[in-house]
Amino acid sequence: MAIAKAERLMNLALCLLGTRRPLSKRELRGSIEAYLEAGSDDAFNRMFERDKDDLRELGLVIETVENLDGDTGYLARRDSNRLPPITLDAEEAAALGLAAKVWQQARLAGAASGALQKLRAAGMPEAEDAYEVHSALEPRIPVHEAAFEPLMLACRDRRPVTFDYRKANAARPEQRQVEPWTLECWRGHWYLAGWDRERGAERVFRLSRISGKVRSRAGAFTAEVPDVVTVRETVESWAGETATRTALIRLRADSGYPLRARAISVRELGDGWEELEIPYGHGLDAWLVEFGPDVVVQEPADLRADVVDRLRAVAKD
Repeated sequence: MAIAKAERLMNLALCLLGTRRPLSKRELRGSIEAYLEAGSDDAFNRMFERDKDDLRELGLVIETVENLDGDTGYLARRDSNRLPPITLDAEEAAALGLAAKVWQQARLAGAASGALQKLRAAGMPEAEDAYEVHSALEPRIPVHEAAFEPLMLACRDRRPVTFDYRKANAARPEQRQVEPWTLECWRGHWYLAGWDRERGAERVFRLSRISGKVRSRAGAFTAEVPDVVTVRETVESWAGETATRTALIRLRADSGYPLRARAISVRELGDGWEELEIPYGHGLDAWLVEFGPDVVVQEPADLRADVVDRLRAVAKD
């Protein structure tokens, strides 16, 4: 059914773009096989109106013209549906090339490469890639989780999903029903922000803790989708970016470099250990657990207890 509709929309778009004069419904019905097969005039009219609305939603500018006899015709002028000339200077082209490199290891690599080829064919200047020749560092956004692609599509299409999710302090995963809003990459990890239907509240899920397949569900969203800024703030707050106080930890020397980058102060303790004062926000306990025996929380006591609980849960798993 999806293929048949796509073919019908394509044929309608070609008819509207290929004509020099407005075409009536009768003429369009006689030109498109799927419309000829419609069982009745009412069925054709409903199908045509839906298709016309779908094409307009996809960005096609369709004009409605009424002739002297009162008949209504439709056309899509090519000058109204043509992109303006692409004018990018060398610096802008370099920025686009650098952005495309970010996705070379992700599922979007093909789309990024294809987009660059189309832009270059349209006249985008070739830019010298300083990162490729002169630097050993290359930008990357790693995407290893199988859940990334289905969740990305679900966010785009506004489709509810279900998946099995294991919290850091849980021994077994549990099923979640989520209305996905957006995906965010924070400190090398991907997070999904969305509305958890069972809990009736917004939640953030780390993709690496999703097990099994992500399954799409029919139906519309039940909760309002916030703007992008709000979602990003939710992700950052949950992941520990928004700090409300500080924590004191012991860190083994030559380890935990992400923690060192956030440290407010560092003091040597001897015997291969250092003491760090770092910002303490929601989600810091889950981050500290990742460093295993290289980190020991000194204070506050509630953070130390949370880290111990998480380590015990992982040991039981």
